[in-house]
Amino acid sequence: MAVRALDALRGVEGAALVARHVEEAADPKAALAAIRLVGADLFAPHLLADAVLLPEDAMAVVQSFTVFPPPVSVPAAPPAGPAEPWIAAWRDWATSALLARFSGGETLVPEPVGAPVAEEPDASDGSDGSDGSGSDWQRWSVRMGQLSPLALPGLDGPVHAAARRAPLALARGASRAVLRRDFPTAMRITRWLALLAAEGARLPLDPAPLVEHLRLLGGGPRLALDAAIAGRLLAPARRDRA
Repeated sequence: MAVRALDALRGVEGAALVARHVEEAADPKAALAAIRLVGADLFAPHLLADAVLLPEDAMAVVQSFTVFPPPVSVPAAPPAGPAEPWIAAWRDWATSALLARFSGGETLVPEPVGAPVAEEPDASDGSDGSDGSGSDWQRWSVRMGQLSPLALPGLDGPVHAAARRAPLALARGASRAVLRRDFPTAMRITRWLALLAAEGARLPLDPAPLVEHLRLLGGGPRLALDAAIAGRLLAPARRDRA
């Protein structure tokens, strides 16, 4: 599924997205699960490359929510509740919100509450840690990386506000992941830096060489899709600087 989205983002002739993926799959149910896993990034070609969302593709996304329905109740944000259901709820919301935007329908899931916060603030520097700048910036940045499918234009909310408040924590998190050779995590965090750059924010590092570095060193279609999305986000920023 990530490969199909990547091909569509690159404008590969004849590239199709979700409907054909389900139709051609040996296990259609597994293909629907893949739609949920890739989530909002399925809409990257429509947001960043002017691809047209076909009605059958929209229906396949709806079908994925029907076969794998989200929880009825909205999960509580950590630390009041476990992180995994809350992260899944935000990712489902992003998929649903973009589906509604392109299909003209209603969102299939409600917007969750809250955004990642640093749970162990560093009182010595006068920070309350809520911007990810305290002693827990490592875990905060990883949590933001887990929410990287939200790092797309056309989406906005408390998670995006948290990213805008803490570009330094994001830069630290991405750099730390690179040093640990955890390239998928580094790429996911770097997507937020790319989105902030596209919005015109001043950043403590230039994400463009970092994206290229991770694209070359990392592997797999998921990282390649993240890198392609980040590259598309950065293209207008690079033109503006030129």
